[in-house]
Amino acid sequence: MNELLVQTLIDKLRQVDALYYRLLLLVAPSGSGKTACLRSVQDVEGFPCVNVSLELSRQLLPLTERQRALQVPQLLQTAVAASDSTRVLLDNIELIFSPGLRQEPLRLLESLSRNRALLVAWPGTVDGRHITYAEPGHLEYRRYEIKDFLVVDGARRDESAS
Repeated sequence: MNELLVQTLIDKLRQVDALYYRLLLLVAPSGSGKTACLRSVQDVEGFPCVNVSLELSRQLLPLTERQRALQVPQLLQTAVAASDSTRVLLDNIELIFSPGLRQEPLRLLESLSRNRALLVAWPGTVDGRHITYAEPGHLEYRRYEIKDFLVVDGARRDESAS
């Protein structure tokens, strides 16, 4: 476990309160230890952690495809609000990228971060001023400019924050 990375996340999470979107993304490829970092932050600070894909899949199962697309924002908002905390950790967000749910993942996370600070494990990469999810040509591919939120590059070992 990279203790410097965990401390960087805790420090940056406090900084997001000054932003319009109180959103901090820990960006690193799948399998790189994002969940372990979130667990360490949870152990140190006591913030609740929501497994987004697990929570949403449980609640979306009985709904039709159309209902699913319409209900995702409210269901995720309810799951985050149920934590009853001003800071919440979100892990396993892959489901919100599913084309069948017709969501704009970053906009959804930004909307959620208006009422509480979020630290989100984002499976992807940081490339200069952009974050990505999936590879170009993949149905779930997304590329966003880093703007109005904070990013920590979890793949960088020498310098933990961007």
